Amino acid sequence: MKQANPSKVYFTDFRTAAFGDGLPSKLKKLMKKAEIGAIDMEGKFVAIKMHFGELGNISYLRPNYARAVADLIKEMGGKPFLTDCNTMYPGSRKNALEHLECAWQNGFTPLTVGCPIIIGDGLKGTDDISVPVVGGEYVTEAKIGRAVMDADIFISLTHFKGHEMTGFGGAIKNIGMGCGSRAGKTEQHSNGIPHISDDLCRGCRRCLRECANNGLVFDESTKKMHVDQEHCVGCSRCIGACNFDAIAFNDNNANAILNCKMAEYTKAVLDGRPSFHISLVVDVSPNCDCHCENDAPILPNIGMFASFDPLALDQACVDACLAAEPMPHSQLTDHLSQPGFHDHHDHFTNSSPESEWKSCLEHAEKIGLGSRQYELIHM
Repeated sequence: MKQANPSKVYFTDFRTAAFGDGLPSKLKKLMKKAEIGAIDMEGKFVAIKMHFGELGNISYLRPNYARAVADLIKEMGGKPFLTDCNTMYPGSRKNALEHLECAWQNGFTPLTVGCPIIIGDGLKGTDDISVPVVGGEYVTEAKIGRAVMDADIFISLTHFKGHEMTGFGGAIKNIGMGCGSRAGKTEQHSNGIPHISDDLCRGCRRCLRECANNGLVFDESTKKMHVDQEHCVGCSRCIGACNFDAIAFNDNNANAILNCKMAEYTKAVLDGRPSFHISLVVDVSPNCDCHCENDAPILPNIGMFASFDPLALDQACVDACLAAEPMPHSQLTDHLSQPGFHDHHDHFTNSSPESEWKSCLEHAEKIGLGSRQYELIHM
C-alpha cells in the first residue's frame, strides 16, 4: 500500500560545536524538530523500546540517549519507561532477573536513564497478549509483551546496525522482533531450519553455545555438529556464531518469511495508538547487539534519524548506509577483498551474504505499515 505523499524523516549528523550542546541535547532538538510535540503525552504511559545490549557487547546505544528521550517525554507530561522483551536463546537476557541485571551492568538504571525499566513479557517471558494483525498474511495474532501493549504511547529508540540474518537491524526489527514475547520470537523464527556441512564444520562447538532449544547435536565419533530437526526453531544464532560458513538454511525463503513476520508483528504493536521512532546510525556493527561481542563497525557513524513512520525511517537509514564508504579492516572490507568474492553492490549483503533485507521493507509497505517514499529534512 503506497501513500500519496512521502513521509517526513528528520536527520542530523553527529557533529557538535566545541563547548556547545552535546549529542543527547542534539537528539532532543531533533525530536522536537520532527514534531513529537504533536502527541498528547499528558499523564500517559509511554513505552520506550530499545535494546540494552548483551553482556560483552559494547556497540549498543549509550544510556545517555535513552535519558534524553525519557527527559523530553517527562517535559511533555508523559510517564516513560524503558522496555524490551526476553530472548529465546542463551545469554544474559532470557528472563527478567538476568535481563535487568544485564541492563544495569551496561549502564541502564533508573538513575542513569531517568525512568523505570520494565521487561515487557515478565519474569519468564510468558506474560504476553495476543494482538490481531490487521492485514497479516503470515501471522493472525502476534504474541506481544503485555507491558508493551499496556502503554498508551509507543516510542522506538533503535541502534541501526548490520544483522547476520535480516541484513540490518532497524526500527522494524527493534519493534517486531523485540516486542515479541519468547513465544512470539519463536513464532517469527519458526520457518527456516539450517543444515551443517560436514566438509566445512571444524567441530569447534562455538555454535552449540548459542542454541537454547537443543537444536544442535555434536557427534563425538566424527567431531562434527549436526542439526536436530525436531528441536531446532530456526533462530539463526548458530549461523552467526559459525566462523567457517558451515551452516546455512535449507529453505532459501526462510529469511524473507522472517522479515514478513517481523513487519506484521510491528504492525500489531503500533496499530491503534500514537507512536514515534528514532534510529541512530552509529557503531554499525556487522551483527546484532544480541551477540556477546561486537566486531569493528562496517560503516562510519552517519547520524540520527526520526520519523512518525518506521518504514520510511528504515528506508532512509538504509539509503544513507548504502551511500557510505565501507570502513577499512572490517568484516565488510575483509569479504570484499577475498579472491572471487561476488560483489552484490550492497553493504549489508556483502557483509553477511546469507542475509536478506529487501523483503521486510516490501512487505511492510504492502500491509500498510508506512511508506518507503520519504522526504529527508536536515537539521
